Amino acid sequence: MKKFNVAVVGVGAVGVEMLRCLKQRKFPVDTLRVLARSERDIMIDGDIYHVMPVSDDAFDGIDIALFAGTEGEKGAVVTYASVAVAKGAVVIDNGADFRLRDDVPLVVPEANRDEVRRHRGIIANPNCTTIQMIVALNQIHKRFGLEQIVLSSYQAVSGAGKQACVELFDEVKALAEANEDKGYDDAVKKLKRDFEVFGEQIAFNLIPKIGGYADEGYTSEEWKVVHETRKIYADQAIKATATCVRVPVFGAHSETVYFTTGKDSTLEDVKKALVESEGVVFHDDSELLPMPLHVETQDPVHVGRLRRDPFNKNCYWLWVVADNLRKGAALNAVQIAEEVIKLK
Repeated sequence: MKKFNVAVVGVGAVGVEMLRCLKQRKFPVDTLRVLARSERDIMIDGDIYHVMPVSDDAFDGIDIALFAGTEGEKGAVVTYASVAVAKGAVVIDNGADFRLRDDVPLVVPEANRDEVRRHRGIIANPNCTTIQMIVALNQIHKRFGLEQIVLSSYQAVSGAGKQACVELFDEVKALAEANEDKGYDDAVKKLKRDFEVFGEQIAFNLIPKIGGYADEGYTSEEWKVVHETRKIYADQAIKATATCVRVPVFGAHSETVYFTTGKDSTLEDVKKALVESEGVVFHDDSELLPMPLHVETQDPVHVGRLRRDPFNKNCYWLWVVADNLRKGAALNAVQIAEEVIKLK
């Protein structure tokens, strides 16, 4: 089997998952370079990886470069993507910098893997919220079309990085250990000085804003769902809208998805499409329904609570849960890489 030289750029939560996925899926790696800002050794599941400083020379001889940078922030990919491509690498980027460029494919392999063929050196990974919804609705879109999508997301703190998980843990610990005798009020006051990631307490709370405010009062995260969905499905007529909420869950995003099919459909039609969908595990209501605690570390997108809207024709509700660091980021990027090497 032909092997490939691979670089993983960034060793935060997504970068670590990328390294796990490469190993678990037995990706045909010849040389692996792990790159970040500073040189050091890291341990992942008992394996030691030597991290080298990212530089132009680090991309010499690299076939595939997986950029795992922080979601939504301009980072290493802006500086090094053109360098890597010029040296012959295919760049697969997890950030938002290239997603909506016309000359860059935005790929969820279960939905539009053929888009990989038109890359010019860079392929974009969609937003985590978008990915799991796209996988869940893909066969429904192919069979019946989608006229409208209304999404509400309940997003884990891991989507905001490792420090966000630390902050949730510390808040829960501080509040659990406090009481009126030991200074519960003081604990709350102290917490208010330490909301570094979200600006608000996340423990035992919901924050109905992810990203900055943008057009029409929607946030940048909510507009990502709209624009990315239309691009991936190659259908600008889809009426998509979203509300994105941060919840005190460590891993796995959850979504309620209300959708309207373009063609006439029945509940059984939609159920059959979901059961036959690539990358989807369908849970009947008689089974244990998918929850973040159950699907964390798993690769598939889990769906349940399928039901029709009794007052509107061809309209349905669906509950969708997936590990945001796996299928929502690292796994999807590695699956794209698997499509790339099929072309080589």
